[in-house]
Amino acid sequence: MIYILGFLAQALFSARILVQWILSEKAKKVVSPTVFWVLSMAASYMLFIYGWLRNDFAIMLGQVISYYIYIWNLNEKHVWEKLPIAARYCLILTPVAGISFILADWDLFVSQCLTNEEIPFLLVIYGSMGQIIFTFRFIYQWWYSRKRGESLLPAGFWIISLAGSLIIVSYGIVRKDPVLILGQSVGFISYTRNLFLSRNHAPTDKNKT
Repeated sequence: MIYILGFLAQALFSARILVQWILSEKAKKVVSPTVFWVLSMAASYMLFIYGWLRNDFAIMLGQVISYYIYIWNLNEKHVWEKLPIAARYCLILTPVAGISFILADWDLFVSQCLTNEEIPFLLVIYGSMGQIIFTFRFIYQWWYSRKRGESLLPAGFWIISLAGSLIIVSYGIVRKDPVLILGQSVGFISYTRNLFLSRNHAPTDKNKT
């Protein structure tokens, strides 16, 4: 059942990349569609729970950071404001409540997530590094988009995606985690293709606007 939840989350992550890729190919440039951010938030929510059930701190860490950036992008797309206020509060507070619950018993958190015999501490650090790098792409995307006043997916986003994905796949192989391996492997082609689209379109952006 835990793996089903993880695969469902990764299926949504893969779907967002596939949709974004198809729309970008049609536009002949990288686009940032609303559905990309809707699927991102839903998948992130589920993968955080998956990481919690797997006692995998690296997975939980990566999802918490990017989750709120997804919300910011939905707000830029004027979708967030259309949700009922109760739903908005629920979505904002759920990760906070989850983290608070996990940290309520610090000793249990350390024993299960940081010193778990099934996950050596150095492996936790390595996996967390991959998640941090992978998540940094959204921090970079947020910073880049804020400067330009709209939700965009720049070339740097795809470069960071490739770097973080490589580390997470190798971490998943060591952990024998099919969810991480399959989920990250699917994105490789899309990340590479979007990077080419970004670089090919960048020089002509100003001329076309």
